[in-house]
Amino acid sequence: MSVAPYEAILQQFENLRLMVVGDLMLDEYVFGIVRRISPEAPVPVVEWTKESFVPGGAANVVNNLLALGAQVSVFGVVGDDEKGRTLTAHLAETGADVAGVLSEATRITTCKTRVIAHSQQVVRLDREQRHPLAEATQRELLRWVDASLPRAHAVVFSDYQKGVLVPPLVRELIARCSAHGVPVVANPKPPLLRHLSGAKLASINLLEAQAFAGSLGNDTEPQTLPQLRAAVHTWRQMLGLSALAITLGAQGILLSTGGEQPLHVQGMPVEVYDTAGAGDTVIATLACALAAGADWHTAARLANAAAGSVVRHVGVVPPQRDEILRLLAENHR
Repeated sequence: MSVAPYEAILQQFENLRLMVVGDLMLDEYVFGIVRRISPEAPVPVVEWTKESFVPGGAANVVNNLLALGAQVSVFGVVGDDEKGRTLTAHLAETGADVAGVLSEATRITTCKTRVIAHSQQVVRLDREQRHPLAEATQRELLRWVDASLPRAHAVVFSDYQKGVLVPPLVRELIARCSAHGVPVVANPKPPLLRHLSGAKLASINLLEAQAFAGSLGNDTEPQTLPQLRAAVHTWRQMLGLSALAITLGAQGILLSTGGEQPLHVQGMPVEVYDTAGAGDTVIATLACALAAGADWHTAARLANAAAGSVVRHVGVVPPQRDEILRLLAENHR
């Protein structure tokens, strides 16, 4: 199979300017070695050797978009602390426009610290506050979004339920994007789904779909492909979305776009080492492909290939375009 059509779409990503609004996080990795057990408690004593930081949450979506070639503006909130400054500086160094990253004195920067010894995770420490953004911060965030909307090709909502994408702000953002003719693509947690009416696409995974079904009072969680087909079609109409996607891991993507039957695009058969961050890769690729004018099937195929490329690596890594094309060529069916 010729990958030329996909390559042409990927090349157009360099002409795109996307905006990411959501919950910015910092993933911190502390590495060390264990030589003894603590005398204070039956836990290992980890002797520090090194540490590293990578963007997480909505910041990982930014990382993915940049790796795909797009220009990206970031909108979110960090704390007035060292981790917030580290995250903002890292995003700026990778090429993102961080003018819309606000500092709020009443918050701490969301940070997940993983302590790793001898290639095994010993413990994870989460530092976060989930209270909704102050109304003044919401208004300031809207002002920064308004300034960038006229140049944007798409807006991505990245929701990790840390207080940024609160329903009133989301509804106002969708209204302003619609007024400028800018499509909204969202990767929401189930509670936010009800507030995305007017968005072009929302993408959730299987566990989130089952959780959403439970929130509707359904006695049976959708498990089989026929059950999921019926659910995704019904939910898309109920939620007022142009399209709703359910990502199914190795089984690919199930996508309702308004046709009589949802579209099922098979996943790429790859050896999986780490699925962390794959959902961020899917939404980033879908956003770029749709903004570049790809049809739904092409966009979903590209997203599957991008996700397949990242799960073959250990740790959270961004997709590479040459690897995406190689997977598409290898899986031509």
